[in-house]
Amino acid sequence: MTQDLYQMTNAELKQFISAHRNNEEAFRAALEVLMSRRDPNAPYQPYPFDLTDPEGEVQSIFEEKLRKTEQ
Repeated sequence: MTQDLYQMTNAELKQFISAHRNNEEAFRAALEVLMSRRDPNAPYQPYPFDLTDPEGEVQSIFEEKLRKTEQ
């Protein structure tokens, strides 16, 4: 890869991922760098397939977020 992914900003990485979405090796490498920058203290949002009642639990997550934004 000619570009150093670690020197790119997050916005540049997202553009790179979008531009190279059909190149699996480049896509995975850039996504790995982007994901490594995630804040470990950020709140975890569970993937719906990992939930016992996906529809109900996702709805409650959305309702909670709506309540927070309305305050």
